[in-house]
Amino acid sequence: MSQRMPAFFDRQGLQLLLFGGKGGVGKTTCATAAALRMSALAPERSWLLVSTDPAHSVRDSLAGYVPPGNLEVLEFDAQPSIARFRERNGPALREIAAAGTFLDDEDIHRFLSLALPGLDELMAFFEIASWVEARRYDCIVVDTAPSGHTLRQLAMPEMTRRWLGMLEALLAKRRYMRRVFNRNAGPDRLDLLVAEWKSSLERTENLLRDAARFQCVPVTIAEPLAIHETLALYRELLSRKIPVSELVVNRLHFDGGCLACSAAASVEQVQIQRLLAGIELPCSVWGIELFAEEVRGPEALSGFWDRARPLAPQPVSTAGLGLSRQPAVLHPAASPSPGVRFVLFAGKGGVGKTTLSCATALRMSCDFPGKRVLLFSAGPAHSLSTCLQAEVGPRPVEILPGLSAVEIDAKAEFEKLKTCYAQDLERLLESPSGGFDLVFDSVVLERMMDVAPPGLDEVMALTRILEFVARDSYDLFVLDCASTGHLIRLLELPELINQWLKAFFNLLLKYKCILRLPGFTERLVGISRSLKKLRELLRNPATSVLYAVGIPTQMALDETKDLVAACHRMGIAVPLVFLNLMTPPRNCGLCSSLRRRERLVVEDFRQAFLETQQTLVYKQPEIAGLEQLRRLGWRLYRPARPELATPELAVPGLAAPELVGL
Repeated sequence: MSQRMPAFFDRQGLQLLLFGGKGGVGKTTCATAAALRMSALAPERSWLLVSTDPAHSVRDSLAGYVPPGNLEVLEFDAQPSIARFRERNGPALREIAAAGTFLDDEDIHRFLSLALPGLDELMAFFEIASWVEARRYDCIVVDTAPSGHTLRQLAMPEMTRRWLGMLEALLAKRRYMRRVFNRNAGPDRLDLLVAEWKSSLERTENLLRDAARFQCVPVTIAEPLAIHETLALYRELLSRKIPVSELVVNRLHFDGGCLACSAAASVEQVQIQRLLAGIELPCSVWGIELFAEEVRGPEALSGFWDRARPLAPQPVSTAGLGLSRQPAVLHPAASPSPGVRFVLFAGKGGVGKTTLSCATALRMSCDFPGKRVLLFSAGPAHSLSTCLQAEVGPRPVEILPGLSAVEIDAKAEFEKLKTCYAQDLERLLESPSGGFDLVFDSVVLERMMDVAPPGLDEVMALTRILEFVARDSYDLFVLDCASTGHLIRLLELPELINQWLKAFFNLLLKYKCILRLPGFTERLVGISRSLKKLRELLRNPATSVLYAVGIPTQMALDETKDLVAACHRMGIAVPLVFLNLMTPPRNCGLCSSLRRRERLVVEDFRQAFLETQQTLVYKQPEIAGLEQLRRLGWRLYRPARPELATPELAVPGLAAPELVGL
């Protein structure tokens, strides 16, 4: 195998190859092209290409191409797997629960229907691990969801271990009763079932730490936000002892066909050197050249990895890397009306939601100087700090007069709920009560929060915004949302969370004489009310709008269609589509080819959203920090008031903007 190709192509014992990283960096292309090449290099082996992202793009990438017979393609749907798991194991789980706690059949069924190990992406990885264990395929190539959710997949063993701990607690009482009354201390069929699951879990954990059989390949692009998130992903993988021996930097300008391309290549080199400096252990870093045409279909995919080049440390110059004087925006958008309170930015990962939401928040604080604006992020992978070049955390931080920003830590929010539950339970168990077997029922109760449905933490983080609404702390909220598939799930997830809350409420009411958890109950009531209020606010077009963000590719168009359709189903208004990262007009062969391809997609966007305003935003070399974001924000929207038609009125503390290229 040529040294100009990543080593995973030549790793004979490889059983699982996973591509992860920030949304929109080309994970789907990398995974699909790798699977096609590997299946061609080893036609005697069986291969599976599987997508675990809720917003699948693998079949879009193949563009109708039917892979060879030794390569199967699957866009994973978790729901059938969950249904099969329930059907196959439900009776045994109910039997375990019935023998181990005071809950009756109705309680048991309700919780077992909700609290299963691995909803959505977690269930996907649970299933994939079982295929590896059974050697159903010689090798499985996985296209994952964006970074935060990829880490949730790789944390599956930890979550499953907690779930199995709950089952062990339930079985403990049953074993005790068998020893006392039947004089039988040996394992029975239920003990053996749980032991089998524990053994499978251990084999999965061993797989994830075996560099000969498993590789996780982070994919990124040479932009500040992507590099920041990739280094965070890399460090998290190392902390979990997950092997990372190769990393891919996609869409690079290797040769400058024009001054703009040369400037882009220089900017990319700065970010590449930053990435290389942040890598702690030996790791091969590969660069992939930017393609003039969209990488879709067998011909483009087959040549994708031929563009790979090893990247090495080298000195770079940062001179002249500022914003160039080039077109910025076509068809600036109308500013949100003064009555709007919530502006949500949503779209495929990597399309620039964070940049546009930051620029919009700055612009809104200027257009509405009497309003207090809060820029809010509740996704699993925060980027506000990097984009604003300011320290943003779980408490609102003032960025400029009238503008604050906050990044809610979803995991920390859930830990607060668990702490409240644990404190209430501790007080309950310390009080005299004949309703509990303190040896067994107390252990079961302690573990009940370990099997809360995945996604509850993110919903709790999102509902934190209502605290600011209730306190009347801010007048306008700009939300940087999770990537499309996860936002859709998050907006639809309240129904599942409501079911889980109802299950707990029913339990608390049913056993109110003995199960008194006042603080925890109050928090559950608060979450339930917040969910209801949030849905009402988002469905009111007078107070809430969602701005869809796309880029000029066919895959982004397909995903934007899915997003807008989901919003329409949920009654959320989508009055504006930003088509971001357009190639500016330049006298360059590469740029001209990119523009020809993009013009076709722009027309497809126009036809797909005839009734929706569309604003085209050109690529800039780098947009970060208040000055550059403020310039972009000024260009994105038409003036809200006549006096803002001139650049004299600026964001407080910043110089007046230049209106370049409008």
